Amino acid sequence: MSAQPAARRPRPRAFTLLLGAAVAVGVIVPAAPASAAVPGLVRIAATSASNSNDFRSVTATCPVGKVLTGTGYELNGATGEAVVDDLRPNGGPAVAPTAVTVGAYEAEAFAGNWSLTAFAICANPVAGLVRVSAASASNSNDFRSVTATCPVGKVLTGTGYELNGATGEAVVDDFRPNGGVAAAPTSVFVGAYEADAFAGNWSATAYAICANPLVGLARISAVSPSDSNDFHSVAAACPFGKVLTGAGYELNGVTGEGVVDDFRPNGGPAAAPATATVGAYEEDTFTANWTSTAYAICATA
Repeated sequence: MSAQPAARRPRPRAFTLLLGAAVAVGVIVPAAPASAAVPGLVRIAATSASNSNDFRSVTATCPVGKVLTGTGYELNGATGEAVVDDLRPNGGPAVAPTAVTVGAYEAEAFAGNWSLTAFAICANPVAGLVRVSAASASNSNDFRSVTATCPVGKVLTGTGYELNGATGEAVVDDFRPNGGVAAAPTSVFVGAYEADAFAGNWSATAYAICANPLVGLARISAVSPSDSNDFHSVAAACPFGKVLTGAGYELNGVTGEGVVDDFRPNGGPAAAPATATVGAYEEDTFTANWTSTAYAICATA
């Protein structure tokens, strides 16, 4: 008859607990990456013909499947002789924008050739994205201002404006998103002056591109030196780890004598923008000191 196996002694409880603890410590759970606030962000550009016509218009359209979060433009060859009259995103209070149309007039007779570039900042669909607008009164006053505010619970990703009835006789001096380095913007203020005496009635429209809250959304600003030079340029850059969804600008001290010639996000069809450059010229000779401010609306990349 075979021998019975010896009874297995129970493992001490303390040893079992220590072994379990060692196994638990050995399991490393990778941290989940922070999700991008605006995935698929790119900058699209479209440029008009170059000629000496008085008016120029061009539309930049987002690729199929993407939506418009912000806008920009650039006047090429005019150096203060043309003004952007329209920077108009499409869409509406219940429709996400997908394109921006830019229109510009010669401020005064200009014989040289010039062109206009529209920039569209585009992303994969963004929750709650809409375009809202607000219009000023229409009259012949020298100055016009209006604020477009996002619906309650939404934040500002981008901006636009339109001057109605001025046809090159007025310039946008303030195009300012609110917010700050620790506060998400929720509105945009548009202020415009007559560039020269203009007897007709005109108005200004502000456009706000708004979305449900985005991770890390903030407004960054940068100011040029204050002097009486004919040209001022300044760039506002998003902090490391953030990308540009939209932008704005402000001219200080010129009250209708300055023209923003460049309102240019960087980036490209395969690169997310992260900087907004603002370049402005004196529209007429102006001896006082003045500055330009660039505003960048930034969200987590």
